[in-house]
Amino acid sequence: MNATPITIRRLPNETVNRIAAGEVIERPSSVIKELVENAIDAGASQVDIRYEDGGRTLISITDDGRGMSAEELPIAVERHATSKLAPNASGEWDLLNISTMGFRGEALPSIGSVSRLSLLSQTMGADSAWELRVEGGALTPPRPAARFGLHGTRVEVRDLFYATPARLKFLKSERSEALAISDTVKRLAMANPAVGMTLGSPARVSLKLAKQSDDDAGRLARLAGILGQDFSANAVGIDQIREDIALTGFAGLPTYSRGNSQHQYLFVNGRPVRDKLLHGAVRGAYQDYLARDRHAVVALYVDLPQDHVDVNVHPAKSEVRFRNPGLVRGLIVSALRHALSEAGHRASTTVSDYALGRIQTSQSPMPLQGNYSPNRGGYAPHYQAPYSNDPAMQPLVDGFSAKVEEGIERFDGASAYTPQGFPTAQGQAEDLTAKPLGAARAQLHETYVVAQTTDGIVIVDQHAAHERLVYERMKTAMADKGVERQALLIPDIVDLGETDAARILERVDELAEMGLIIEAFGAGAVAVRETPALLGEMDVQGLLRDLADDISEYDEALSLKEKFEHVCGTMACHGSIRAGRRLNGQEMNTLLRQMEATPHSGQCNHGRPTYVELKLADIERLFGRR
Repeated sequence: MNATPITIRRLPNETVNRIAAGEVIERPSSVIKELVENAIDAGASQVDIRYEDGGRTLISITDDGRGMSAEELPIAVERHATSKLAPNASGEWDLLNISTMGFRGEALPSIGSVSRLSLLSQTMGADSAWELRVEGGALTPPRPAARFGLHGTRVEVRDLFYATPARLKFLKSERSEALAISDTVKRLAMANPAVGMTLGSPARVSLKLAKQSDDDAGRLARLAGILGQDFSANAVGIDQIREDIALTGFAGLPTYSRGNSQHQYLFVNGRPVRDKLLHGAVRGAYQDYLARDRHAVVALYVDLPQDHVDVNVHPAKSEVRFRNPGLVRGLIVSALRHALSEAGHRASTTVSDYALGRIQTSQSPMPLQGNYSPNRGGYAPHYQAPYSNDPAMQPLVDGFSAKVEEGIERFDGASAYTPQGFPTAQGQAEDLTAKPLGAARAQLHETYVVAQTTDGIVIVDQHAAHERLVYERMKTAMADKGVERQALLIPDIVDLGETDAARILERVDELAEMGLIIEAFGAGAVAVRETPALLGEMDVQGLLRDLADDISEYDEALSLKEKFEHVCGTMACHGSIRAGRRLNGQEMNTLLRQMEATPHSGQCNHGRPTYVELKLADIERLFGRR
């Protein structure tokens, strides 16, 4: 009788290592991520990264960490050997209480199996450094080498994927790989402000970040060094705690936004992660202030007990799983909304910078008939303006030419009006300039209000500003009175499938607060009995399917909220001051004071700025006075 042939085979270690490398080492940026994390776990305060040819031919990483001895080096390149895990008193290995960046013990053997790997390491007080080489999985014993500092490790990875040529075909262009490396290093640098980092190629040093303090000031300085100084000038601080979960970080103002969500960063217990929960929470928090095609810039740091989060989800450790994702999402949304409310009427400084830039690039020099003196005196006294027969271009009378008078509703700040609640005396009326948005001085083209502040001017889009004010009042009224509902004569039955129906039915109470009353109707279907009166006739089936998709992807019912936003925004738009309406002085000042008292009034419902502030120093530079 013939024996059954054995078809199950044990894979050789070399093949096993290459399979593991495919999970951990996807591209050059993956190599750098693993090695920099090892350096941080080793206590490094400075990490220097260099690469060539997008990381294909060379990756070199030098740190000043604790280093490794000659006995430790061979163990370091064995699979599943790590210094970052240890058994507890009962001999159990706890994978739910991990405080280091790495813990799997797969990075170095995986890298060594597909490249030419060199490890040069030294410990404090040792007589020499020790070097170990691995080529395509073949190990060369450690040998003494010259020291290169007090302590630390230098890792060189040459000819990445030379042992698996098929993998080279899947790498992108040198530029694409360089961009991926830069993004990876920036995320690690944001998460670790106390570690100085440099990143460079033979062409140039693209990133050089000094060590910062490991506090809010240090984090903001590090973020400014990576995202730009504009971010630090236009970000609001986040600092909230809920049930042992602490959320800190910084969020950009709505008017400081981007065209994609790649500038949203989440760090969990010091680990940079990519999580759909973040994008859903940020989108929900900013939905009242940004158009659908604009995205906020945020850097959020979540710190929570180790047993509240599972980092053993993905081989590359780029994803985590929260024990209570709803609590984390709710904390992010509430913290962002609170911070944006605290920002009041602020608009980003980039708005005025952009306006000044447009003025400077579009203006054409006027021929001068006299000597120009670039000081506060401007032109020399004997300068004469070109003569013109156009009455509108004749010398100014009482501060305005005839042509300007046609487009400006002019009034005197002391006598032409008496704003309610403000004094009327000349000296007291001028105190309005000390207000954040200043004292109204004119209306241009029956659309823009010009106000004077202590050190500059403010130009307000009256329609956009009033639209935000009306919208905020509508939201407050809805929150106080609740959402009015309209009952359907015949309930609308929507067949969603069991999975989507279950997601919707889990949010019955949340949807009821927004005026949508639903209940289960058999397997995989729901019955809609009442809808929000504000939305009128609506595609109930389409709405529920969108809600199911939102809950699946973002864990939040965004579609219904966005419909409310759209309807309220439209009503606010039609109920606000229109462009072309002439305002008197009292109305203009009332608009400015209400803007100062209303959160989010620095941007309209679509994320556009409602005002531009120009400092006097900037205006003087435009005219060569500085």
